[in-house]
Amino acid sequence: MTPVKSGRAKQAEKARQTRRRIIDAAHRLFTAQGYGATTLQEVAKEAGVAVQTIYFVFGNKRTLLKELVDVTIAGDDEPVATMDRAWFRDALAAPTATAHLRAHIAGTRAVLQRVAPITEMLAAAAATDPDVAALWPGGTDPRFIVQSAAAEALTAKPGARPDVPPAHAADLLYAMLSTELYLLFVRERGWTPREWEEWMYATLAPQLCDV
Repeated sequence: MTPVKSGRAKQAEKARQTRRRIIDAAHRLFTAQGYGATTLQEVAKEAGVAVQTIYFVFGNKRTLLKELVDVTIAGDDEPVATMDRAWFRDALAAPTATAHLRAHIAGTRAVLQRVAPITEMLAAAAATDPDVAALWPGGTDPRFIVQSAAAEALTAKPGARPDVPPAHAADLLYAMLSTELYLLFVRERGWTPREWEEWMYATLAPQLCDV
């Protein structure tokens, strides 16, 4: 690697670390104080950067929130869609419906564990700020698109119930693997994420698989 390329790589990595530090700081403050009550000056102080850096990197507070949500769902800042993620692709590659379902629920659990802490904050922000609500326009929920793809693949595999069409399977996955139901069991009723995962598999397997 030439010195010029090496220098550019170091600059890119430094910029990425700064970006992630800002997102992490926003995550802590938005969930603790609320999106509306948190200023970018507070985020900058928490992240150890100048507020101008936040404006330069993200443009505004709403864009910072949008990226925070995207990173939280993904688990990292790589620009990779959910259906191209390793956990989703590995589940698709499972040879049987039961193996696919178990892997899909496990992967979804990891996503829900990350997303659950920001759910109420995000709902409150969207309810009080029309510009935040506009970040996620109406239409088909992206989560339903993901669950539909999983259902399409699962119902075509050995061990799937032959009387369950992909559309019905998609509805079941979309409803059961929701943030709301996860929070009801884990936060409200005190279940562990692992207990939720095992119960969810035991509940969905007879609905979707020939077990």
